Amino acid sequence: MIKLALITGATAGIGQACASLFASKGYNLILIGRRTERLHALAEELVKDYRIEVKAIALDVRNKEEVQKQLQLLPEKWKVVDVLINNAGLSQGLDPIHQGSTSDWDTMIDTNIKGLLYVTKVVSNWMVERKQGHIINLGSTAGKETYPNGNVYCATKHAVDSLNKAMRIDLLPYGIKVTGIHPGAVATEFSEVRFKGDKERAKKVYEGFVPLAAKDIADIIWYAVSLPPHVCINDLIVTSTAQATATTILKK
Repeated sequence: MIKLALITGATAGIGQACASLFASKGYNLILIGRRTERLHALAEELVKDYRIEVKAIALDVRNKEEVQKQLQLLPEKWKVVDVLINNAGLSQGLDPIHQGSTSDWDTMIDTNIKGLLYVTKVVSNWMVERKQGHIINLGSTAGKETYPNGNVYCATKHAVDSLNKAMRIDLLPYGIKVTGIHPGAVATEFSEVRFKGDKERAKKVYEGFVPLAAKDIADIIWYAVSLPPHVCINDLIVTSTAQATATTILKK
């Protein structure tokens, strides 16, 4: 039986890597992302390369009404979601609390916490009806420790860490797995988004060591999903060999 995965933040980085990997394993996909052109190009590529079915939904997970509307409008066969990968997330700025931008705070809180909740609210109900499913929430090492100037971003990822545990408890009676994946430094668009398009500053974050790649995290997610029904990886912190904590990185 062909399975179905829903992936948010699918147009780049870990989300795109997950889309490609799950497609290669024969999964049909619901891909959610903000960048319409990239989203549809990815969907077409995966359909062509792997002969799977893909439903591409261009929306911002911060928009509660659109999330509910677009997901509920899906035909019934697209509501049989086996795996939900809550990947959409970002960081904005790297300022001390008293100099932070409230607009940046709103963006991080609305995306990293509320957006994750809006999607989970809909999809978890589908899983509850079937008494099966697997939810993967992308956290961060920032959700395990707090570092200088990370304030609100760290707070949002600590919230995701708490929600992982809460979901696991609340959904336990329905046989639904919940896995929290907490990557360290991954060479994606993350730093470029954090520094609002400053590519040179973003590039320096990953200089002098070998960071994780998006594919590394996708491989780990696939491993967690492919385990037997009675096995669930609850929580996993992943860093490159050169990284010991969120801010302790051995650079040469």
